[in-house]
This record gives sequence, structure tokens and C-alpha cells, in this order.
Amino acid sequence: MAERGGGLLVAGTTSDAGKSVVTAGICRWLVREGVKVAPFKAQNMSLNSFVTREGAEIGRAQAMQAAAARVEPSALMNPVLLKPGSDRSSQVVLLGKPVGELSARGYFGGSGGSSPGKTRHAGRREQLLDTVTDCLEELRRTHDAVICEGAGSPAEINLRRTDIVNMGIARAAKLPVVVVGDIDRGGVFASFFGTTALLSGEDQAHIAGYLVNKFRGDVTLLEPGLEMLRDLTGRPTLGVLPFAHGLGIDEEDGLRVSLRGAVRESVVAPPHGADVLRVAVCAVPLMSNFTDVDALAAEPGVVVRFVDRAEELADADLVVVPGTRGTVRALEWLRERGLAAAIARRAAEGRPVLGICGGFQLLGERIEDDVESKAGTVEGLGLLPVRVRFAHEKTLARPVGEALGERVEGYEIHHGVAEVLGGDEPFLDGCRSGSVWGTHWHGSLESDGFRRAFLRRVAEAAGRAFVPAPDTSFAALREEQLDRLGDLIEEHADTDALLRLIEGGVPGGLRFIPPGAP
Repeated sequence: MAERGGGLLVAGTTSDAGKSVVTAGICRWLVREGVKVAPFKAQNMSLNSFVTREGAEIGRAQAMQAAAARVEPSALMNPVLLKPGSDRSSQVVLLGKPVGELSARGYFGGSGGSSPGKTRHAGRREQLLDTVTDCLEELRRTHDAVICEGAGSPAEINLRRTDIVNMGIARAAKLPVVVVGDIDRGGVFASFFGTTALLSGEDQAHIAGYLVNKFRGDVTLLEPGLEMLRDLTGRPTLGVLPFAHGLGIDEEDGLRVSLRGAVRESVVAPPHGADVLRVAVCAVPLMSNFTDVDALAAEPGVVVRFVDRAEELADADLVVVPGTRGTVRALEWLRERGLAAAIARRAAEGRPVLGICGGFQLLGERIEDDVESKAGTVEGLGLLPVRVRFAHEKTLARPVGEALGERVEGYEIHHGVAEVLGGDEPFLDGCRSGSVWGTHWHGSLESDGFRRAFLRRVAEAAGRAFVPAPDTSFAALREEQLDRLGDLIEEHADTDALLRLIEGGVPGGLRFIPPGAP
């Protein structure tokens, strides 16, 4: 590798085309080849986030990609994180720390503004671009290669003026770009061609090739189309990745899993004991860090599904109220749908409920919120002896402790400060009262011994002959999944061509495809 690390940007024809997993797969393939590699995403919009060891908040997908690269995640890998609080506004996290709340129009700028407004938007874009390029350059100074992930599509021409994550960073850092398309959605050839043709000539000069993702069937049937695409664009397809079931890799956002009855993919294995254990996760608005339940879904015999109706709690052995960027809004939603009353009935019957972060807060007696919702004092569900006050400063931490006789590691991301007034026993930073448990700690269920101890308590309370498997290692399962991603790249992509792009940069003489952006 060159003295200054090489680089590559993985863009996509759409959101969810597979950019995150392809980036992780390339990182895992490279590190197995002995390359010191790091992931990077200039700007991420996600409610699934993670806390680094230095106390910085980054997108959970970048933490997963760092694990694929076998490096410690850092704020350099995701310098700008946008956490939606509504359809029109987001909290802006810069270099791991929250710096304020902005509307989408205020962040990206809008048409029809005055010249001074446009100047301010241009200034913000340049300032952020300088920040993200500095982070990328620092990673390239300390690594052999940096694999960058784009966001959405590079052909979102309404946002190109303020773009710092797709072609903006590609041009600033002189990166070659590979575009990923999801063939499972259909129209992948049109998406590749249209994405390229909508870019300006300067942007098109960075588009070096394409990757087909999620292909099912005989690849020879696809080859004539790939040849025609090359004839039309002058660019090769660098791989056809097959559809892979059950990857279980951290996703960028939880919004699309909030559909009623969506099942979290899990290890296909029979229960270790006589019974399965059914877990219902309330798909609250602005659901965050729904990856907390992945460790449950990894247990043989545990079925995890997302629900939004009270009747869907009836057969659940455990109900989880997950994190949310809108605690008060989630509380109102639970009440409107009858879920709050159903959860209260469960608690009265001694049936298990677990609240995590925002879910923990709304299970308490009272919430004082002049920060997130600005709703003032709101009565909680009253199932835990806890009072919550929202602070302006966000808690970002990586706590280690003990619960149920087992060591536990987790991470905290919250504005709410909980005052625990009692309970039957402490539970991490929260408490247990009867069959209701609450904590701010995300990721705690990834601690294998603690997870097994907790599930044994749940099974006992639910009257199920469920026995946790004694040898399930969530960390080992995650490693297996990351190796599967590396295998996909190694076996189905043109790795020689990818390596030439990473080492050699933007190839010359790439054809312009009209009409191009104005």
C-alpha cells in the first residue's frame, strides 16, 4: 500500500441498497489480507448509535464496520451524525458530541432563500466539509486504506449543493466511487445508468464501476445486461453479490422495522429446552437502538417480533419497550393504542416487561421534559419507582457493572436523568419492581452470562420450560456474520479491480454520460 492510505467510496443507487454491508465486507476482506483498514462515513442519519471508548457518539453501522476492520471505533469514522427528532428536524452530533437541533431546511438550506441565507448555507457546508475531510485524512495517515460509505444516493440533485457525504467528499478527497444497486428491488440497470447520467461531468469522473447486490438465481442470465451496461457507460460491474439470508448486521435505522409483526432475523436453531420464548418489542415512534434485542434474537428458541397492537402482547413472554428519541411522544403513542394499559395489566399479573433507555424512562412515575419534547411535567406509566428529569447535557458513557450475579458491559446515550426511589432490587443503573425491569444501558444483553441469567428469570416468571443454551456467544456469532460479509466480497467481487482502485485512485478517461446535472 502507498505511504498515504488509499481510499474508496461505496455509494448506492438508493437507501438500503447495501452500502453498509458492502463497506463492512470490503473492510473484513482487506483486514484478512493483512491490510490495516478503517471505515468512514462523513455524515450519517440514524437513530441507531453507539458510544466509543472516548465517549463519542457515532452511527452504529460505523461501529459494526470498525468491528469488521478489527479496529477500535472512533469519532473520526463518523464525524457528523444526524438523529431525527421528527420528520423535519434532527439533533446534530459533531465529532461525537451534540451541538444543537436543526430543521432539515436549516441544515441543508432551501430554495428561494436570500443571498445572505445562501451564503450561510454555503459557509456551513464548507465548514463541515473541512471537518470531514480532516477526519478522513487523519484516518488515511494512520491506515493503509479507508473504505468510505455514502448516504442515500449520489444523484439526489436537490441536495448536491450541500453534499458532504457522497460526491462532495469523493471530489474533495479524490476518491474513486463504486455504486451499489439492489437488484432484488428491480430496475438495477436503469438505476445504475440513471444515477451516473444525473451527475455532473466532474462527479461522473469519479464513478469507477458498479456492484450488483442481493442477486438470486443464475448469474449467467445477468451477464448480457452487464455487458450492455458497460457498453453504455464505459464502466465495469465489479461483482454480483448473492442474496444472503440472516446476516443479522446492525442497520442504520429502525423506522422500517416498525411495521406490525416484523420479525427480527435470528439464528435458525431449536430451543435448548422444551419451550420457545416469545419476545414482543413495542415499535414506538422514533425507535432508537433497536439492535438491543439482536442478542435475544441470537438465542436458540427465542422469537423476537415488533408489534404495535395491544392484542399482540397477549402471547408474549417478555415485552420490551425500547429506546426512543421521543420519550413523551412514545408514551402518548402507547396510550393511544392501548399498549400502555396492556403493559400495566401484564405488570399486575407478574408477567415480565423490560424498558431500555427511553422505554425505561416512560415506565417510571413522572417525566420532567423541557429539553426533548418541551412538554413539561408528564405522568409516566407508574410501573417503576423512578422519576426522570431531562438535562440539556447528554449522557454518553460506556459503563461496566454487575447484575443478576453476572458482569455486564453497556453504553448510555440519553438526556433523561433517572432518580430511582426504590424497587425490589437494583438493575444496572435502574431497578426491578415486581416483574418490571428498567435500565438506561444499551447493549447489556450482549453480555452472555447476564443475558442467560435474565432469560432464566423471564422464563420462570412466564411459566415457560425455556432453558438458555449454555454456549451461545453473541460476540462469536457477530464475528461469523462479519466473516460471511468478507466471504461475499472475496468470492463474488473482482477483488483485484477493487484493490487497484483503492491503491491507484480515480482512473482516468472515464466516459461522460449525458445529460449530466445542470
